[in-house]
Amino acid sequence: MSDPYVKEEIHNGISTITFFHPAHNSLPGDILAKLASTITEAGKNEAVKVIILKSGGDRTFCAGASFKELININDAETGRIFFSGFANVINAMRTCPKFIIGRVQGKTVGGGVGVASATDYCMASKFASIKLSELNVGIGPFVVGPAVERKLGLTGMSQIAIDANTFYDAEWARQKGLYAQVYDSIEALDEAVQAFAENLCTYNPEAMREMKTILWKGTEDWDTLLAERAAISGRLVLSDFTKETLKRFK
Repeated sequence: MSDPYVKEEIHNGISTITFFHPAHNSLPGDILAKLASTITEAGKNEAVKVIILKSGGDRTFCAGASFKELININDAETGRIFFSGFANVINAMRTCPKFIIGRVQGKTVGGGVGVASATDYCMASKFASIKLSELNVGIGPFVVGPAVERKLGLTGMSQIAIDANTFYDAEWARQKGLYAQVYDSIEALDEAVQAFAENLCTYNPEAMREMKTILWKGTEDWDTLLAERAAISGRLVLSDFTKETLKRFK
């Protein structure tokens, strides 16, 4: 079984950041921290004009939070710190001055939907269905909610947050605004992502930076907002309901 990783490759102005975990690309705290710092550093790197964010493997883009870590949370502060990991990744993506292209090759769940939503332009395969499953385990999509709502609107976000058992297909996500395009194969997706990134590299970096600032206007309070949301999740993960539910995943 492969070890978890976050790695970056830079070619011709394109930074490709890849995260991986053998448990369906679920994200424990150390991987979340590494992902946030890698995105931040790519944003500072003058050799980088655009970022592609992807996950390893062919099946699941991201299964969200690491259930193994969730099960072992025994106090509210530890819970807050864990959920702050997702907040830090989303805020790193939000404040990064480079456009981030999302490449979503397969199913994405919970926090993974938040990561996809925080990209500036997201492209997916037809296998990239989405689900906000948090309510199933007694918490809610509090940390990722603002990013998801920004892309899907309140109605779309509410629908998948309340209907926590259901995967919504890639076409539904495209119609709601999460995905810009959906492709029939991963190969076609990769070709399109690469071509799109190469085209962005021909644009004025200063113009793209100013445009990103404008596109994210109204999110300036997210450092505080997402920290507050992380505290809510950190408290709820200690509830008897959630503890009993998580036992099923041991």
